[in-house]
Amino acid sequence: MSLSRDRKVFVIGLDCATPQLVFDRWRSDLPNLNRLMSHGVFGELESCIPAITVPAWSVMTSSKDPGTLGIYGFRNRADYSYDKMSIAMGDAVKVDRVWDVIGKFGKQVNVVGVPGTFPPRPVNGCLVGCFLTTSTRGNYTYPAELRKEIAEWVGEYQVDVPQFRTDDKDFLLRQIYAMTEQHFVVIQRLMQKPWDFFMFVEMGVDRIHHGLWSTTDPDHWKFEPGGKYVNAIHDYYVRLDQLIGEVLARLPQDTVVLVVSDHGARRMAGGLAVNEWLQREGYLTLQQELPASVTPFEKVKVDWSRTKAWGSGGYYGRIFLNVAGREPDGLIPQADYERERTELARKLASICGPQGEELGTKVYKPEEIYHTVNNIAPDLIVYFGDLSWRAVGSLGLDSIYTIENDTGPDDANHARDGIFILHDPDRPGSGQRIRAHIMDIAPTILDRMGLAIPADMQGKAIQD
Repeated sequence: MSLSRDRKVFVIGLDCATPQLVFDRWRSDLPNLNRLMSHGVFGELESCIPAITVPAWSVMTSSKDPGTLGIYGFRNRADYSYDKMSIAMGDAVKVDRVWDVIGKFGKQVNVVGVPGTFPPRPVNGCLVGCFLTTSTRGNYTYPAELRKEIAEWVGEYQVDVPQFRTDDKDFLLRQIYAMTEQHFVVIQRLMQKPWDFFMFVEMGVDRIHHGLWSTTDPDHWKFEPGGKYVNAIHDYYVRLDQLIGEVLARLPQDTVVLVVSDHGARRMAGGLAVNEWLQREGYLTLQQELPASVTPFEKVKVDWSRTKAWGSGGYYGRIFLNVAGREPDGLIPQADYERERTELARKLASICGPQGEELGTKVYKPEEIYHTVNNIAPDLIVYFGDLSWRAVGSLGLDSIYTIENDTGPDDANHARDGIFILHDPDRPGSGQRIRAHIMDIAPTILDRMGLAIPADMQGKAIQD
């Protein structure tokens, strides 16, 4: 434990905030974040694998890897059938998050919008559900009556941008700004209630990156010099920094402040149609001709008796093997499983780009990267182009490459490194830039509050 007296900790979560913008390109334009950096420690925050919102925020706040949590994405296999999937809502997280640990010490917690908190669970304080909230007309807060207070403060509460995959960028920006401004009204109101630990997550950063990254990245294939939206992401960051400054001004002077993101962002070079590739390589066999137009994998008829593997799309690829005695029509003998999996991993890693260039794809076996593997993990986790290419699950593209996303307009993929900034008035730093891991955040919070760190947390407290 770092200190004997009580400390307050305030955590600012910015989903998808990325080092190259916050630390390098626009640091001088973000005076409030810059001040925290200059008098603290900061740096790249290595995300979990996979580097996506679900499960990353739960990994961060529990200090347990995705295998231990048994959550490998927003959608996960519910059993070994071919089509039954479960959605990883908040009740999929079966372990304590950092605010649960803090609450057990009798301290007050306020939690707002942290992914993995809907449906709401009781806490020793207040909780407002995350972007997965199905409707704010139902119960999305704890205590339940907090919902009525929020309605009085801001009207109908907006947990997320209703439609961020849109070609109407003016509409997108209006949605993002309206949501973010509203969130900060709620945050400032909740700061007036008792708290020892406060954490919120703003989703607007993620939504503006996915919707408008090409407007600010000269290397993006869609970039237009001098385009209408060339300053859109910059201006949003500037406004966000102003709102953060207003919040910081209301904090007691000795409050420890953490700014964190779950992953970063990067240019999406394109998509790799993983099921198209598996079909061409003889791993996936259909009962029908290949679709003549782009068709979601779930809508094609697969001949499972002649299929060895299939995939799921997203910011990363998930590959599932069809194993005898495990899947209903399993084809791969269990004795051949590891050999087949290793060979498929090698082939995936060697896929070249459309010009024959090396992509640098990374392929992971879950048991090699996780402390333990719970529930049903993908057999292989694939970062195409080390996350510069997304995985496309659809069939009917007439190519394994695409520059368009099959689920709607999207400019950015996720990057491995998010951000952290740690500012402790009692232990001022010199602006040193260091690296940390996403699982280090929960132990750091407990350490700065002078509370014991549970032995099963996998990270370690960040030191100055």
